[in-house]
Amino acid sequence: MTKRKQKSARRARLVPRILGRVFAVLAALYAALFAVFYFDLDGKLIYYVVEPLLVRHYDRMERRNPLDVPYEMRKSE
Repeated sequence: MTKRKQKSARRARLVPRILGRVFAVLAALYAALFAVFYFDLDGKLIYYVVEPLLVRHYDRMERRNPLDVPYEMRKSE
């Protein structure tokens, strides 16, 4: 075999291997996204992790109390 034929033979073996790996990665990604959808993992994450953080943050926030403003200082609407 000449060197040119050897290179083309190597490339011919390399292309299916690369395509197989790309397909495997895409299949794993599809399976992971399907599991997230099927078990509603994004909603559970928001409910159990994000919402308590937001509640704690906004409960600690200082707010202006409109009842502390004297009656004479209030805007008449």
